[in-house]
Amino acid sequence: MKTVPASNCVPVSLGDRSYEILIQPGIVSQIGQILQNARCSGRVGIITNPVVHQLYGRIVHRGLRQAGCSPFFIIVPDGEQAKTLHSLAKILDSLVTHRLERQDYILALGGGVTGDVAGFAASIYLRGIPFIQVPTTLVAQVDSSVGGKTGVNHPEGKNLIGAFYQPKMVVIDPHVLKTLPPRQWIAGLAEVIKYGMIADKAFFEYLEQHVEGLRIQSEDVLPHLLRRCCEIKADVVAGDERESGRRRILNYGHTVGHALEAWGKYKKWIHGEAVGLGMVQEASIARYLGLCSSEVVQRQGDLIKRVGLPSFLPQKMTFLDLWQAMQHDKKVVRGDIHCVLPQQIGEVRVVPLVRESIRRWFSLKNPMPTRPSKVGRRSSSRSRTAKKK
Repeated sequence: MKTVPASNCVPVSLGDRSYEILIQPGIVSQIGQILQNARCSGRVGIITNPVVHQLYGRIVHRGLRQAGCSPFFIIVPDGEQAKTLHSLAKILDSLVTHRLERQDYILALGGGVTGDVAGFAASIYLRGIPFIQVPTTLVAQVDSSVGGKTGVNHPEGKNLIGAFYQPKMVVIDPHVLKTLPPRQWIAGLAEVIKYGMIADKAFFEYLEQHVEGLRIQSEDVLPHLLRRCCEIKADVVAGDERESGRRRILNYGHTVGHALEAWGKYKKWIHGEAVGLGMVQEASIARYLGLCSSEVVQRQGDLIKRVGLPSFLPQKMTFLDLWQAMQHDKKVVRGDIHCVLPQQIGEVRVVPLVRESIRRWFSLKNPMPTRPSKVGRRSSSRSRTAKKK
C-alpha cells in the first residue's frame, strides 16, 4: 500500500507524544495496512457503538486480521449514555478478560463519545496502553479526536472525570460522513464555525460563502473544512497541551453549551447543537459586556441559523438553572466561572463571569412574560358583558 500523501497529513507536535492526523477518503478500508505501517500489532480492542459496528465493524475487523492483529469488539451504547463510569467499567472488564498487555492497542471507532471513553480507558488500563482514534462523526473528526482530552460525564456536569492522554494517530475518512444522519452532520458544523470564530477570520468568511456546500457535504468544501479545522486544533494543542493557557479558547460555546446539555439531561440536544446554541449566547454576553460589536453577534448568529443550528434558549430555563449548571463546568476556577467570549471574528478572550452581570443580561434577553392586571381582566370582562347587552 502507498503511504498517505504528506498533503493529507496534519502533524500534532508534542515532543515524544507527537502524532499525525491522516485525512484520506476510503482510508477506513485500509486501516489494517495503516496500523501495520505504524508497527502496531498484537491484540486490538475495537471500542464502538451498535450503529457504527453495523456500518464499519466488519471492514475494520477484516483489515486488522489481514494485518496480523487479533481484534475483538467492545460495544458501548450510542450517545452520551455511553459516557459514564458504568460503561467505563464494562470496557475495563473486557480488556482484563482479553488479557490485553501494554504493547496491545485500543481502537476507538465512532463519534466523540466513543473516542472520549475509549481514550480514558486506554489512559488508566495498566497505567496506559496505546490507542488510535478513527472518528466517524463531523464533531469527532474536526475536534474531539484530536488533542488528547478523554473522560466521562458525572450526573452533575460534563467531562468532570478524565485525563489528558494523546492517541498514537488519528485516522479520518471523509467518506464515512455520508452515513451520518442530517442532524448529526448539522450539529458538527457548530464546531467548524467555532474554529473560524476563535482563530481564523478568513476561514469564517469562507464558511459564510459556502453555506450550501456545508449543508449538502459538498466534496468541493469538505477537504478544506476538515484540514483547516485539524490544523487549527493541532496548532493550539501543540502550544498548550494541558489547557493552562491558549487552549482554553477551544472551549468557546462550551460553557453555556455544557450547561445546556446537563440541564437537558443529555437528551434535549446533541453536543454540537448545544455548542452552537452556546456560541450564540456567549456572543450575546460579550456584546452586553462591551467586548464585541453587534456585527460580530449578527454575523455569527446568521451563519449558525443558515446552516440549521438552534439559537434560542428554552423558555423554561431560568437564570438560576443556567448559572447553577455552569457552576459544575470544569473551567470553574476558585468558584469563578471562566468563559470564552469573542472580541471580533477570529479573536476571543477568556473572561470571568460576574453573577449579577449575567443575571442582568439574562433578564434583558429573556424577560418575564407580562400578565394582564386584575383590573385589566375585570375591565375586559365588563366590556364583553356590555357587548352582549
